[in-house]
Amino acid sequence: MNKKEKWLSGILKCIVIVSAFTGILLSAGAGRRVFMGGSRVLMYFTIQSNIAIALICLYGAILLAKGGRAGNGWYVIKFVGTIAITLTGAVFTFILAPVLGKYAWNLQNVLTHVVVPVAAVVDFFVTGVYSSIKKSSVPLVTLPPLAYVIYAGIGYIAGWEFSPGVHYPYFFLNWGSPAGAFGFTKELPYMGCVWWILFLFLMLILTGYVYLVILDVRKKRLSS
Repeated sequence: MNKKEKWLSGILKCIVIVSAFTGILLSAGAGRRVFMGGSRVLMYFTIQSNIAIALICLYGAILLAKGGRAGNGWYVIKFVGTIAITLTGAVFTFILAPVLGKYAWNLQNVLTHVVVPVAAVVDFFVTGVYSSIKKSSVPLVTLPPLAYVIYAGIGYIAGWEFSPGVHYPYFFLNWGSPAGAFGFTKELPYMGCVWWILFLFLMLILTGYVYLVILDVRKKRLSS
């Protein structure tokens, strides 16, 4: 990377790291509770994906500061983390925010669902042109959400409370809704959990391919 790209990437990584952890602490209500296990905030994919991308960016920032070069394996991990945080932003903006209404756009939600995803995606395109991520890596983007679906499913069966009296993290993972697993309704959640999961996984894979196509276009422009 040239000097300008390094500065831009460094700034974007700092935005991701600071915004992610600020948003998490605000979401927890009291920062000390996050690290002492006293808050349910860590049970949500939003928070988990924010922590993951923040740690990925932190490692990248350390490499930048030391003048080191990341291996392609790290770029694949960054790619997977970027798609996960893209999912966080997209699901909130287009699915959850319309349901939450005016309560959606508080500071912590803006930081964790908008600022972090946007900065992380831009940083991916700044640094990703120096990677050699193959299209065969795209299915890997489904692994973090798949792990979370399993986690949330276990929580639902076990009766965990993701919020007081609620045994699921998001309305589309409520296996006990009128739509159940495979049904359809005229109101929320409109379709069963399985259909939501399949839809979101399809969007993940499509987004992964689109991101790599954009990277290929950028690489060709830089090489020409």
